Amino acid sequence: MVSGDADASEFDSANDGGGNRQRVRTQKIGLFGGLSDSAEGETLRAGRHGRLRRLFQIARITSKFDIVHGVTPMNMRLMLEALGPTFVKVGQILSMRSEILPEAFRKELSKLRADADPMPYKTVIDTLTKEYGRPIDTIFSSIDSTPLGSASLAQVHRARLLTGEDVAIKVQRPGVKETMAQDVEIMRTFASYATRFTQSAQILDLRGVVEELWDTFQDETDFLMEARNLSDFRRFCAPYAYMDCPSPYIRLCTQHVVVMDYVEGISVSHPQELIEAGYSLSDIGEKLVDNYATQILDEGFFHADPHPGNIIIKGGRIVLIDLGMTGRIGKSSRSALREMIFAVAKRDSPALARGLLRFTSSTDKVKDDYPILLADLDSVIDEYGTVNLADLNIGEFFNAIMQLARKHSIAVPSSVTTVARGLVTLEGTVDEFLPDVNIIEIISRHIAASRGGIESLKNETVQLGRESANAMHGVLGALADAKTVSTMLSRGQLRINMELVGSEQPLQQLSDMVNRITMALIVVGLYVGSSIVYFAGIKPVILGIPVIGLMGYVVAFVLSVWIVIDIFRKNRAVRKHASRA
Repeated sequence: MVSGDADASEFDSANDGGGNRQRVRTQKIGLFGGLSDSAEGETLRAGRHGRLRRLFQIARITSKFDIVHGVTPMNMRLMLEALGPTFVKVGQILSMRSEILPEAFRKELSKLRADADPMPYKTVIDTLTKEYGRPIDTIFSSIDSTPLGSASLAQVHRARLLTGEDVAIKVQRPGVKETMAQDVEIMRTFASYATRFTQSAQILDLRGVVEELWDTFQDETDFLMEARNLSDFRRFCAPYAYMDCPSPYIRLCTQHVVVMDYVEGISVSHPQELIEAGYSLSDIGEKLVDNYATQILDEGFFHADPHPGNIIIKGGRIVLIDLGMTGRIGKSSRSALREMIFAVAKRDSPALARGLLRFTSSTDKVKDDYPILLADLDSVIDEYGTVNLADLNIGEFFNAIMQLARKHSIAVPSSVTTVARGLVTLEGTVDEFLPDVNIIEIISRHIAASRGGIESLKNETVQLGRESANAMHGVLGALADAKTVSTMLSRGQLRINMELVGSEQPLQQLSDMVNRITMALIVVGLYVGSSIVYFAGIKPVILGIPVIGLMGYVVAFVLSVWIVIDIFRKNRAVRKHASRA
């Protein structure tokens, strides 16, 4: 959006700040992974010739980047941008997957934006005419031929209605749905072959990437849903004097066109302009992050792509635009997120486990591995619980939690993944354009403040009710188990199977010590017995030594050598394992 007159009445005096940048060593990886089979949902079936044509196009583009010999982070980003909107989305999703890509690649892919060359103005007019089924001059008095923005999915133009309102028209590119559907079909076909030959964790992880891609694709290409999102988000913004979003013109919205209020202000991607207009960057950042915490943790309806291009400052208000990507998260998941954040702050592994387990209804398998889960969570607590909030990388923290959840077969809802990606995007926006604003500190303060007064009492009442119900079920289950135990005990059928978790190595070491002592006693006995036989001169005798005594000496010597070799070998193995760790 172009800059315009701005009123700083809602903000304090301007503060200036700076950010630090890290130099990342260039890495290369080889692209020999597979993609997944189909996600659930109705697909747009592309013709065989269309898929082949697209496949050759993909091969031609990738060959330009010489991926056979590896690809650098920047080349990977440029290649995905050249491949089109589907692969841009893949890159954006992969930027959140630490178990698939190294950090240098994830940082580079986080810069992906769906910018593209603009559509011809005639294509825009033809698309609008086709959508409305009548001449556009019966709706708009003028349409600016220069686009406000052009992305791989759609293009935005400023226009004026016959009734005089200034509006922005978002027009979907013709054929983009078919192209994205072809790409998804190609990924599915490739995955079906790849999974026959490769049974790796990477393939399974990428299956989730394709499923998430398909869900996002369906949502973003339905512009009627975006219009509804605008209406819902505008209702959310109503109580906040400093928040706003464009109002949609529902009667003019179709599946491929969105018409909304035109917003003229200053983008947060131009911090110097904001300072010159009298705004405080830190105040903008704190209000933005606090409101985002409200969206996620209180309302459960949030903007899922808060990058700088989607945040405009106008008349002292923060205006969020482009509601094509939104997320919704239920009360239970919101409560679990709060519990997990506080558990990390308190270094409480059991509380973190309880929060994580609330994401799944099937806990039988997890309970079997519960000690291992706690040990893994201890490592997360040790890594992030001691970090100052100002130094906490929220993206890495969420990645660690998601990776741990997958390891223990805990199905984290896709809404939580969307939350994580939104927070990472917001963190990047705040770090780059709004210095001296720490996202995790503001969210923690928001959670703490929400626990006060009536809201705290309500939350505690709900929590107490849930815990009371769980406790009652636990008591009833314990009574039933006690009855079974007493019956088995009276019949002599009770057996105890006890496992000391984490004691395997000490017990093995103790067993080795006992075995060595036993062997040493045997060796000593053989030497003593053979010596007695030698001095007694028991016949037969060979070379002046009784045969029985000689045999005892030989066996004792062999056992002695074996004990020394065994001790040396195991000590060497322990040292080698310690050096690797």
